[in-house]
Amino acid sequence: MFSHFLRVTHMSLKLGVVMDPIESINYKKDTTLALLWAAQDRGWSLFYIEPDGLSLEGEIPMARSCPLRVHRDPSRWFEIGEADTAPLSDLDIVLMRKDPPFDMEYIYSTYLLERAEREGTLVVNRCQSLRDCNEKLFATEFSDCCPPLLVSRSMSQLRGFHSKYNDVIFKPLDGMGGQAIFRAQPDDPNVSVILETLTEAGRKTIMAQQYLPEITEGDKRILLVNGEPVPYCLARVPLAGESRGNLAAGGAGRVQPLTERDQWIASRVGPVLKERGLYFVGLDVIGDFLTEINVTSPTCLREIESETSLDIAGQLLDGLPIGGVAP
Repeated sequence: MFSHFLRVTHMSLKLGVVMDPIESINYKKDTTLALLWAAQDRGWSLFYIEPDGLSLEGEIPMARSCPLRVHRDPSRWFEIGEADTAPLSDLDIVLMRKDPPFDMEYIYSTYLLERAEREGTLVVNRCQSLRDCNEKLFATEFSDCCPPLLVSRSMSQLRGFHSKYNDVIFKPLDGMGGQAIFRAQPDDPNVSVILETLTEAGRKTIMAQQYLPEITEGDKRILLVNGEPVPYCLARVPLAGESRGNLAAGGAGRVQPLTERDQWIASRVGPVLKERGLYFVGLDVIGDFLTEINVTSPTCLREIESETSLDIAGQLLDGLPIGGVAP
């Protein structure tokens, strides 16, 4: 405990970030950038890793990384040094912030990072949980929080769900940013082609959810840090005529306090997140219902911070169990 205290107060931590190319991020909105600012503000050393920089040499997990400095300057928000390859275990913390698609390459990256976990490096979020907690299916573990839904690749089952609920959202299990989400209303002539497309003629499992008209008031992104909800969320309000509130699909963000129902949903989910090493997570809630649990690379931190006095990034970093001990 004493050595851990010295380590933190002397601000000697080394933090690596696995992410998509840093030059391509949206400076105004990127959550990963805010986490890096907060780490640098604490005097931590930063190292930039792209997914193809991860490797395994014999039994040793390695990373090709570059020293990184970040700036609060939209014309020059980062500078990187010369690349070097070293054991991942040299790092105290690794932020796994690679955006989906959640494909086999993503899974292979978690296998390599998991080797570093075994050697004492803290990976945020925990690798096994990144693999186990599919962002659509994970929500179904909290069935009392969810709308009526069906997960299947059977087109007859999916058609039956549509016949029962009439107004339905169909979506892939591995999408992000509102991509490939379809709304099928009563007597929609396109149900069959939607299902053929999404299931690839019955070869791919998808999700059907009852359409929630409360989407017009926004698809709420609720952030949880170490299992505790941030008291404000971002309601992503769809464009007129749209059924998707995702900002990537053109939705507009509105910061608002959590409702009692939002807080109840967070209280149901939060302890499970903490138990599974999911330190930073985004819940998607429409009206009174949980629709997704985002664990891979949750966003909307910047929008909430900009309209409140909250330091969500700092809260996350200060609460991490460095060396197995929470500060």
